[in-house]
Amino acid sequence: MPCTIVVGGQWGDEAKGKFASYLAVTDNCSICCRAGLGPGAGHTVIFQGREYRLRQIPSGFINPTARLLLGAGILINPEVVLKEISDYNLEGRVGIDFRASIIEPEHIQRDKQNEHLARVIQSTGSGHGPALADRALRVSKLAKDIEQLRPYLTDVPQELNNVLDRGESVVIEGTNGHLLSVLYGTYPHTVAKDSTASTAAADVGLGPLRIDEVVLVFKTFPTRVGEGAFPTEMREEESDRRGFIEYGTVTGRRRRVGTFDFELAKQAVTINYPSLLAISFLDRIDPDCRGKSYEELNTQARQFLEEVEATLGTPIKLIGTGPDTADILDLRKVR
Repeated sequence: MPCTIVVGGQWGDEAKGKFASYLAVTDNCSICCRAGLGPGAGHTVIFQGREYRLRQIPSGFINPTARLLLGAGILINPEVVLKEISDYNLEGRVGIDFRASIIEPEHIQRDKQNEHLARVIQSTGSGHGPALADRALRVSKLAKDIEQLRPYLTDVPQELNNVLDRGESVVIEGTNGHLLSVLYGTYPHTVAKDSTASTAAADVGLGPLRIDEVVLVFKTFPTRVGEGAFPTEMREEESDRRGFIEYGTVTGRRRRVGTFDFELAKQAVTINYPSLLAISFLDRIDPDCRGKSYEELNTQARQFLEEVEATLGTPIKLIGTGPDTADILDLRKVR
């Protein structure tokens, strides 16, 4: 997998960070690069019993030799990224594209004070929309304008292409999910930019032919935070009964839960055109699936996976069986 993009097929929280971090370690990636929106999208990584919550740094940081890059398409909050570098001892490993737009305090203030964003869209209040608006108006500050970020500035497309020319591996980690895309999602209840695989490539400065694999991640029981359409949503009492209780990494708001929506999943496959699928939270169908082979999964789990493959016409190669990065059934070499 020389160059792999990992993106979500639902409303975010599909465990993109889990699969991106797994690939970073198992495929010994030279570079892990974050694409997508910005610090409003939190990714959680559980590795060797410790939980990491990341808003800017790529989840593949658990590979100690990987270079960690943030593309020009990512919005940068200097306070957030510098805190993560310090908290996780990442000095010397992080590079930020000098062209990336900056989220300033006024963007966060505008985000929180805008009644439409706060009440109707239920924005995370991270400043994304106002910051992107300023970039469109060509008045935003860039990473190269911020003194504290100068030690980390780099040309991300140049670094990525140099590594790929040497035949080394790269993982590009998207944020949010297909159904939150401002172009293809449940508009207007979406994030402020597109979140599909093609935009992830553009965010980090790679042309389409540079991409070898696209991993589209689906959750067995999708979740969403905030308002917006959710055709298969279950009642809160039902999600409580099943023990499906989750809270957003950034907002702390409770996530709504539903059953797998095959029609919306087909749309995500059509637009992202993945080479393989990753399924997370299989333990919600087979609670004892951790450490099992595919053949050892219970009948209900295998039937679900087979239905997903048949309906979406794309092979499932990675299956999440528990919370840790290592809790993955990797079928890339056996099926």
